[in-house]
Amino acid sequence: MLPWSIRFAGHFEEVVFESKVLKGNPLGDPHQRPLWVYLPPGYEDASRRRYPSVYMIQGLTGQLDMWRNRSAFRLNFLELADGLFARGEAPSCILVWVDCWTSLGGSQFLDSPGTGRYHTYLCEEVVPWVDRHYRTLSARDHRGIAGHSSGGYGAMVTPMLRPDQWGGLATHAGDALFEGVYLPDFRKSARALRDKYQGSFEKFWADFRSRPAFSKRSDSFLLNDYCMAACYSADPDGKVNLPYDLATGELIPEVWERWLAWDPVRMVAAHAETLRSMKAIYIDAGKRDEYYLDLGAEAFRRALERVGVKDVFFQLSDDTHGSIEHRYPRALKYLAERLAPNP
Repeated sequence: MLPWSIRFAGHFEEVVFESKVLKGNPLGDPHQRPLWVYLPPGYEDASRRRYPSVYMIQGLTGQLDMWRNRSAFRLNFLELADGLFARGEAPSCILVWVDCWTSLGGSQFLDSPGTGRYHTYLCEEVVPWVDRHYRTLSARDHRGIAGHSSGGYGAMVTPMLRPDQWGGLATHAGDALFEGVYLPDFRKSARALRDKYQGSFEKFWADFRSRPAFSKRSDSFLLNDYCMAACYSADPDGKVNLPYDLATGELIPEVWERWLAWDPVRMVAAHAETLRSMKAIYIDAGKRDEYYLDLGAEAFRRALERVGVKDVFFQLSDDTHGSIEHRYPRALKYLAERLAPNP
C-alpha cells in the first residue's frame, strides 16, 4: 500500500457551485460551495451510456476536503471507491460529494431559519445541475444518498422528504433515536455553561471562535447541542431554541417535541409508503459507537420493519464511531447493485 494517493482509474471533476438559495443565509456562510463529481472508469469512452448516481454527504463539522484525509496504513474513501469500480466489483456509478457545512458545524441537510436552506440546495439545485451536466440516469430509482453520522441522518431523512428523487439510502451510524444520542449530553452542557460561560451560549461561541477549535473538553457537546437546535427548533425569525433549561438541563417539552419530530425513527410511520417503495436501504453502525448510534440503527431498522419494509441490509460491526471508511465500499456496492438498470 502506498503512503500517498493512488493513480485513479476514474477521474474527479471539482467545481465551485454558486447557490441561489444559500445567498443571504442566516449565518452569513458562503453561498459558493465546492462540489466534487467522480466519473467511473470508461465514462469518456462510452459516450451514450448513462449511470446511476450516489451522493455522499458528511457528518457534523465535515467539510468537503476532509474526504481526502486518511488514517495510517489505510486508503481513504475516494481511493476505495475508485478501486471498487476499477476491479469491476460493483456496477459503475457517478459519485457526487456535496458540501453542506455551516459555521455552526453543519446543517443536518434540512431547511431551517437558523442555518439556511440546505435541503433545497441539495435537492433543487445540486441534483438537477448534476443531471444536466453528466450522463446520469435521472429517475429516482437510479439515485442514492449515503453518509456517516449527521450525514447518515441526512441519508435517512432526505429520501423521506423527497420521495420523487431518491431510490436508495445508506446510513452509517446516522443520528437516530434522539433520546439516546442527544439527551444524555444536555446535563453536561448545563454544567459547562454554568461553570465556564455564565449560562450563555453567546459567551461559549465567543470563546470557541477565539482559540483552536475543540481545545476544551466541553466544546463538542456544546457545539452539537446548539447546532442541532439551530436545525431542529429555530423560530421563523431565526431565534434558536434549546430543548432544555440552560441552568438545570431540565427538558422544555414543547421544544423537545420539535426535535423528536425530526427523529428518523419517529418519521418512518408517516413516510411508510415511500420507504416501502425504495430500491435499497442500507444501515450499519459500530457496536462500540461512543454516541450509542448502534441503538439508533437498530431502532430505525425496527421502525422500518413495523411498517412492512423487509428488504433491508443491516449490520453491526466491531467498530467505534470514527475511522469507518472500510465500511463505505460495502454500502456503495449495495447501492450500486440495487440502483443499476436491469440488464
